[in-house]
Amino acid sequence: MLKETVILISVSVFIAFAVNAISPVGISFVGQWDISEGIVTAKAKSDFSLSVSEISDVETARAIFDAGIAVFVDARGRDIYEDGHIPGAASLPIGQFDETIQTFIEQYPSENMIVAYCSGIACEDSHTLAMLLLEQGYSDVCVFIDGFRGWESEGHPVE
Repeated sequence: MLKETVILISVSVFIAFAVNAISPVGISFVGQWDISEGIVTAKAKSDFSLSVSEISDVETARAIFDAGIAVFVDARGRDIYEDGHIPGAASLPIGQFDETIQTFIEQYPSENMIVAYCSGIACEDSHTLAMLLLEQGYSDVCVFIDGFRGWESEGHPVE
Protein backbone atom coordinates (compact mmCIF):
# COMPACT_ATOMS: atom_id res chain seq x y z
CA MET A 1 0.00 0.00 0.00
CA LEU A 2 2.85 2.42 0.82
CA LYS A 3 4.57 1.58 -2.48
CA GLU A 4 1.38 2.29 -4.44
CA THR A 5 0.88 5.60 -2.62
CA VAL A 6 4.44 6.74 -3.42
CA ILE A 7 4.02 5.77 -7.08
CA LEU A 8 0.67 7.57 -7.29
CA ILE A 9 2.09 10.75 -5.73
CA SER A 10 5.18 10.62 -7.96
CA VAL A 11 3.12 10.24 -11.12
CA SER A 12 0.80 13.06 -10.00
CA VAL A 13 3.73 15.41 -9.34
CA PHE A 14 5.29 14.56 -12.71
CA ILE A 15 2.02 15.24 -14.54
CA ALA A 16 1.52 18.52 -12.65
CA PHE A 17 5.02 19.74 -13.60
CA ALA A 18 4.52 18.67 -17.21
CA VAL A 19 1.18 20.47 -17.52
CA ASN A 20 2.65 23.58 -15.86
CA ALA A 21 5.60 23.56 -18.29
CA ILE A 22 3.43 23.49 -21.42
CA SER A 23 0.65 25.77 -20.15
CA PRO A 24 0.75 29.36 -21.46
CA VAL A 25 -0.27 30.55 -17.99
CA GLY A 26 1.95 28.16 -16.05
CA ILE A 27 3.81 29.27 -12.96
CA SER A 28 7.40 30.20 -13.65
CA PHE A 29 10.10 28.54 -11.56
CA VAL A 30 12.51 31.42 -12.14
CA GLY A 31 11.38 34.79 -10.88
CA GLN A 32 12.63 38.25 -10.09
CA TRP A 33 12.05 38.93 -6.41
CA ASP A 34 14.61 41.65 -5.69
CA ILE A 35 12.94 45.10 -5.74
CA SER A 36 16.28 46.75 -6.44
CA GLU A 37 16.33 44.93 -9.79
CA GLY A 38 12.96 46.25 -10.93
CA ILE A 39 9.48 44.81 -10.97
CA VAL A 40 8.77 41.93 -8.63
CA THR A 41 7.47 39.10 -10.78
CA ALA A 42 7.29 35.35 -11.08
CA LYS A 43 8.54 35.72 -14.63
CA ALA A 44 12.15 35.80 -15.62
CA LYS A 45 13.44 39.25 -16.57
CA SER A 46 13.98 37.96 -20.10
CA ASP A 47 10.20 37.48 -20.44
CA PHE A 48 9.87 41.25 -20.77
CA SER A 49 11.00 42.99 -23.92
CA LEU A 50 14.46 44.47 -23.74
CA SER A 51 13.19 47.45 -25.74
CA VAL A 52 11.12 48.66 -22.77
CA SER A 53 13.17 50.81 -20.46
CA GLU A 54 12.24 51.22 -16.82
CA ILE A 55 12.05 54.36 -14.73
CA SER A 56 13.22 53.02 -11.42
CA ASP A 57 12.74 56.04 -9.18
CA VAL A 58 9.93 58.47 -8.49
CA GLU A 59 12.06 61.60 -8.93
CA THR A 60 12.94 60.70 -12.52
CA ALA A 61 9.26 60.11 -13.26
CA ARG A 62 8.43 63.46 -11.64
CA ALA A 63 11.07 65.22 -13.76
CA ILE A 64 9.55 63.74 -16.94
CA PHE A 65 6.08 64.73 -15.71
CA ASP A 66 7.18 68.30 -14.93
CA ALA A 67 8.89 68.65 -18.31
CA GLY A 68 5.67 67.59 -20.05
CA ILE A 69 7.57 65.43 -22.52
CA ALA A 70 5.54 62.25 -22.09
CA VAL A 71 2.02 60.93 -21.87
CA PHE A 72 1.56 59.03 -18.62
CA VAL A 73 -0.70 56.02 -19.21
CA ASP A 74 -2.43 54.17 -16.39
CA ALA A 75 -2.75 50.41 -16.99
CA ARG A 76 -5.04 49.82 -14.00
CA GLY A 77 -8.76 49.22 -14.23
CA ARG A 78 -11.05 52.19 -14.84
CA ASP A 79 -12.54 52.12 -11.30
CA ILE A 80 -9.10 52.20 -9.70
CA TYR A 81 -8.03 54.95 -12.10
CA GLU A 82 -11.04 57.04 -11.10
CA ASP A 83 -10.15 56.61 -7.41
CA GLY A 84 -6.87 58.43 -8.09
CA HIS A 85 -4.20 58.75 -10.76
CA ILE A 86 -1.26 60.85 -11.87
CA PRO A 87 -2.68 64.18 -13.12
CA GLY A 88 -3.43 64.16 -16.83
CA ALA A 89 -2.71 60.44 -17.17
CA ALA A 90 -4.62 58.58 -19.85
CA SER A 91 -6.52 55.48 -18.79
CA LEU A 92 -5.78 52.39 -20.88
CA PRO A 93 -6.77 49.38 -18.76
CA ILE A 94 -5.11 46.11 -19.73
CA GLY A 95 -8.44 44.30 -19.37
CA GLN A 96 -10.06 46.59 -21.96
CA PHE A 97 -7.09 47.12 -24.26
CA ASP A 98 -8.72 45.80 -27.43
CA GLU A 99 -11.83 47.95 -26.89
CA THR A 100 -9.96 51.18 -26.08
CA ILE A 101 -6.74 51.14 -28.11
CA GLN A 102 -8.22 52.76 -31.24
CA THR A 103 -9.45 55.77 -29.27
CA PHE A 104 -6.08 56.00 -27.54
CA ILE A 105 -4.22 55.95 -30.88
CA GLU A 106 -6.47 58.73 -32.18
CA GLN A 107 -5.70 60.89 -29.14
CA TYR A 108 -2.00 60.07 -28.78
CA PRO A 109 -0.04 59.48 -32.00
CA SER A 110 2.80 56.96 -31.98
CA GLU A 111 5.41 59.75 -31.91
CA ASN A 112 4.54 60.49 -28.27
CA MET A 113 6.78 59.32 -25.47
CA ILE A 114 4.72 57.00 -23.28
CA VAL A 115 5.25 56.31 -19.57
CA ALA A 116 3.14 53.33 -18.55
CA TYR A 117 2.40 52.70 -14.90
CA CYS A 118 0.16 50.59 -12.71
CA SER A 119 -0.19 50.03 -8.97
CA GLY A 120 3.46 49.59 -8.14
CA ILE A 121 6.45 47.33 -8.16
CA ALA A 122 4.44 44.15 -7.64
CA CYS A 123 2.17 44.90 -10.62
CA GLU A 124 3.09 43.62 -14.10
CA ASP A 125 0.30 45.41 -15.98
CA SER A 126 2.48 48.38 -16.95
CA HIS A 127 5.00 46.05 -18.58
CA THR A 128 2.25 44.21 -20.41
CA LEU A 129 0.79 47.52 -21.57
CA ALA A 130 4.20 48.72 -22.74
CA MET A 131 4.65 45.57 -24.82
CA LEU A 132 1.18 45.99 -26.36
CA LEU A 133 1.88 49.63 -27.21
CA LEU A 134 5.15 48.65 -28.87
CA GLU A 135 3.19 46.18 -30.99
CA GLN A 136 0.87 49.05 -31.97
CA GLY A 137 3.79 51.07 -33.35
CA TYR A 138 4.78 53.21 -30.38
CA SER A 139 8.56 53.33 -30.20
CA ASP A 140 9.32 55.47 -27.13
CA VAL A 141 7.69 53.52 -24.33
CA CYS A 142 8.99 53.13 -20.79
CA VAL A 143 7.60 51.79 -17.54
CA PHE A 144 7.45 53.67 -14.26
CA ILE A 145 7.94 50.68 -11.97
CA ASP A 146 7.03 52.38 -8.67
CA GLY A 147 3.66 53.22 -10.22
CA PHE A 148 0.87 55.13 -8.60
CA ARG A 149 1.68 53.97 -5.06
CA GLY A 150 5.25 55.24 -5.36
CA TRP A 151 4.06 58.52 -6.85
CA GLU A 152 1.45 59.06 -4.15
CA SER A 153 3.73 58.02 -1.28
CA GLU A 154 6.20 60.77 -2.26
CA GLY A 155 3.42 63.33 -1.92
CA HIS A 156 3.25 64.21 -5.61
CA PRO A 157 -0.03 65.58 -6.99
CA VAL A 158 -2.90 63.16 -7.54
CA GLU A 159 -6.00 63.68 -9.59
